Amino acid sequence: MATRPRFDGQPYVDAYGEGGFRLAGQRFEGSVLITPRGLFPWPLRSIEEASAASFAPVLDASSEFDFLIVGSGVETSFLPAAVRRYLESKTIFPDVMATGPACRTYNLMLSENRRVAAALIAVA
Repeated sequence: MATRPRFDGQPYVDAYGEGGFRLAGQRFEGSVLITPRGLFPWPLRSIEEASAASFAPVLDASSEFDFLIVGSGVETSFLPAAVRRYLESKTIFPDVMATGPACRTYNLMLSENRRVAAALIAVA
């Protein structure tokens, strides 16, 4: 179920930290998925908790983006191998990096009108 944000289209990440994100001036607690279809809470505290099922909103919107940026937390960590294989089998090739660089990369790609989605682990 999508969070009910008060903005149109795909928002930029204004800020991250303190366990959440600010998007289009609104605060969202915890990790988030941002797709062309909306903003979704992502109940993960670390990238190691990721599963194929946890990416369902991303898969639902897969025809609407070309790049998936994954923020793995404070440091760059790998997606679990089975999850990466699953996403790749669906022709989704995630680019994983620490959450800070992931937010910046997502914003840059969005500003260039590129078709992008993001899966972002919240950091303290």
